[in-house]
Amino acid sequence: MALPNREYTNWPNSLECKLPYVPPPKGANPAVRGTILAAGAPLVETFGFVAKYLYNNAGFNTLRGHKALKDTENRWDPTVTPLPTAEEKDVSSLNYTSPDTLSKSLLNTTNGAPLYWSIRDYHQAYKSGEITPTQVVNALLPIIRRDVANRSEHSTAFLTTKVDIVLAAAEASTKRWAEGKPLGLLDGVPVAVKDEVELANYPQTFGSKKVFVANSSETTWAIRKWEELGAVVVGKTNMHEVGMDTTNNNCVTGTPLNPYNDRYYTGGSSGGSGYAVSTGLVPFALGSDGGGSIRIPSNYCGVFGLKPSQSRVSIRPSVNVANSVVVAGPMAPDVESLEVAYRVMATPDPEYSASARFAAPRPLSAPRKKVLGIPTKWFNQADEPVRAACQAAVDWFVKESGYTAVDIDIPLLNEGQTAHALTILLEARNGMPAPMTYLQPANRILMALAKVAPAKDLFAAQKVRQVIMQHLAYLYDTHGHDMIIVHPTTPNAGWSHTPADLKKGISDGDMTLKSMMYVWMANFCGNPCMQMPVGFVPPTVGHGEIPVGISGMGVWGGEEGLIEWAYEGEKYLHEVRAGGRLKSPKWVDVIALAKGGQEKGKDVVAEPAKVTNGAKTETFVPAETAETTATKTPDVAAPIADAKAA
Repeated sequence: MALPNREYTNWPNSLECKLPYVPPPKGANPAVRGTILAAGAPLVETFGFVAKYLYNNAGFNTLRGHKALKDTENRWDPTVTPLPTAEEKDVSSLNYTSPDTLSKSLLNTTNGAPLYWSIRDYHQAYKSGEITPTQVVNALLPIIRRDVANRSEHSTAFLTTKVDIVLAAAEASTKRWAEGKPLGLLDGVPVAVKDEVELANYPQTFGSKKVFVANSSETTWAIRKWEELGAVVVGKTNMHEVGMDTTNNNCVTGTPLNPYNDRYYTGGSSGGSGYAVSTGLVPFALGSDGGGSIRIPSNYCGVFGLKPSQSRVSIRPSVNVANSVVVAGPMAPDVESLEVAYRVMATPDPEYSASARFAAPRPLSAPRKKVLGIPTKWFNQADEPVRAACQAAVDWFVKESGYTAVDIDIPLLNEGQTAHALTILLEARNGMPAPMTYLQPANRILMALAKVAPAKDLFAAQKVRQVIMQHLAYLYDTHGHDMIIVHPTTPNAGWSHTPADLKKGISDGDMTLKSMMYVWMANFCGNPCMQMPVGFVPPTVGHGEIPVGISGMGVWGGEEGLIEWAYEGEKYLHEVRAGGRLKSPKWVDVIALAKGGQEKGKDVVAEPAKVTNGAKTETFVPAETAETTATKTPDVAAPIADAKAA
């Protein structure tokens, strides 16, 4: 169904806010590292005046009294729900996992060599009998496990893998295929999930040394939907500690390095999932996004990522600690895999009312109006290599793919970013158990700042949300609900690191804010947003070009238009862009490994992959797990390693 003339619940009042564009202020906060960072955290926690100074220096106190907020009501929940049409209420014909119901992705090869393996590729390999799901997980396990003598360099992207559970799921799928009774396109396909959500019989740590849930009794709804159709969860992925930055630098669990250039970060906080997809370990993964945490790592790792509409995807029974901004979504190397993953995980959850009000996702049944909204002045704030790559893609959409570009203005961009940062910080602090000494120094400082925030600043932040959402409603009502608001995913091409930063940590507030310059809006206002790679640029350090991505923000509930747009963008990346799409140098051909294990007639789990960088591995097990480890699966106790690989 095309989007114009729909009815919605909680649609904002359509109200234009005319304010001149103000460029983002230049950062004046120095990066703090290592010993100074570690020493500073307890000082900020202990002395309230220090925390208050840093709070004000971050600009959190600047929202109160803003003239544009006068007589504006607070908007606490950005959820806007399209009311289901009669057609959408009939779900009897929906079949998300039949290959015949999907758009066909582009051939994923360059000169005959595969760039990645998609969900469809795994399905075809199982259908033809070339390989089985059991052979696939036997090929994967030695690569992703931490609890082996010679860890693979790829294992840092994963935190926990329960071998017996993984093998049992794969063997059940193999049996279904042998009997000619597969459950659909996902049956036997490996998938990884971020450690922010609960997975039955796995611990939940949020990438920290604290165990929030020692042994989950139930699997998150979105993951359960994948498993019900046969997907095999191979493990939980690494993340930035409690999701509170955009690098995925984690001195406790280790830092997965960028698959294109190991002198750069993967991005976060879903960096483990981004790495796993970019390197071909899995054809799709679950991420979560409260401030770009799906889109930033997808951007840095050169893959596709979808941040769905607020409340659309249920993660019950997992607790969403920042539930006015965070939503779970898929990451994948190709649009078709992303489409399948999204449609299944977004199945409305009847026991979560916000999700239940959405219609089951389905492809558009009518042509949409092709309009790109370009906030030109904001768009052009990106670093020149990024701006040029994204502008080239926009030009192609207009000249070759039938889009019309309209120049738009959005008010309160700097205030909106500040309001979003304050909101997610306070929501996260409220959801984290005290005392917070289990956190790394950078996050302890952030939580100390949240502690001194006055209520009036949080209220002012919600007024900012209201003004921007009302203006977005005005833009969609003016230019059509099919309009996609386009901007670079990040203004920077990647984020480089030093070896010392990986070992001792870093807090670089200015760079964090820069990396979130565009992504915050979709979280704060509840809109769906699609990130897709559109180019590669030379690095400033190391070897290997850095991916560059563009993002499109749709109307509330407008994921289907974004998926169609991404298919067109995939064509641009593969067939139009000079040089085409580049494959990650760290890519692993899992299907070939599975075939090799079959040909050799042996279980490849018996031969763990070797660490290629010669790094010494030191393990760290959270103290809270000591009493419960004996009751867990013995060969999967999932020790957390301190990354010395940098």
